[in-house]
Amino acid sequence: MDFQVLLYYHFHAISDVEGMITAHKEFAKKHNLRGRIYLSETEGINGTLGGKKKDTEAYMDWLRSYEGFAETEFKIDESDENPFAKFIVKHRPEIVSLKSPIPLDVAEEGINHLDPTDWRRVLESGEDIHLIDVRNNYESKVGHFEGAILPDVENFYDFPKWLDENEAQLDKDKKVLMYCTGGIRCEKFSILMRKKGYKDVYQLHGGILNYAKKEGGVHYKGKCFVFDDRLVVPVNPLDDEPVSFCEITGDPCDMYINCANMECNRLFVCTPEGAEKMEGCCSEECKNSDYKRPFDANNAYAPFRKWYHYFGDEFKSRQASSS
Repeated sequence: MDFQVLLYYHFHAISDVEGMITAHKEFAKKHNLRGRIYLSETEGINGTLGGKKKDTEAYMDWLRSYEGFAETEFKIDESDENPFAKFIVKHRPEIVSLKSPIPLDVAEEGINHLDPTDWRRVLESGEDIHLIDVRNNYESKVGHFEGAILPDVENFYDFPKWLDENEAQLDKDKKVLMYCTGGIRCEKFSILMRKKGYKDVYQLHGGILNYAKKEGGVHYKGKCFVFDDRLVVPVNPLDDEPVSFCEITGDPCDMYINCANMECNRLFVCTPEGAEKMEGCCSEECKNSDYKRPFDANNAYAPFRKWYHYFGDEFKSRQASSS
């Protein structure tokens, strides 16, 4: 495979965010890198990038040359192509938005990590623990660790409310293990849980993607949702049967598509058969919409093109007025 996909974050203050944004834009253009990067003066960097191997390797060396970022860890996946359509780098108050009611300083707090081997050892020990999936509901829907608590939340910033609402069901003296895709969400949520009185909290170092590489994904069911055009990637090659079902046909499925109705655009689980039946839409109402992207049955899971490629000024005005 000619391409690599990088997933990474590092908590460290940035003195000149705008300067680092400009430098990233110049580097990405020179090396034909695409993806998304968020920078915060108080928190650091959170990114996912795709490009040719020589260019992603050059980027890793380049970022680590910045003062304070020498220890940045990268999760690396190989790919047949670059799964990102464009390059985005933005300034954000938080590099992952929890909106915690309690101040959290990841750089200063001590975080308890379990490497994949120790994580697996705890799971196989039979110890009575709380195992929490710290991802959105549409992510855990297509894959998760056996026996995990799967919070029904749509956004990461909903987790503080979920924690408060479920306090009666969680034992603060019991060991807590939490995981997410690459680790960054657990960095914040683990601190919040400790500040809320949970005494023994651990996170999976490097997240699901690191565990898949180090332990083969043992005890993980289904696939892992990722925020690029691949949408899902395999975790456990010995147990990759779908854990979710097509919303159209009811058949086992772990593939997502976006509704072809551009006024809906909902992400939903769908088989190729379901997609063909509904012309890529999630409902009959959307199927009958005048603002539907053309459906190609041979490329049901191909990344969708933006609405402005298909419709004119009337649709653009409607979108602008509703946003």
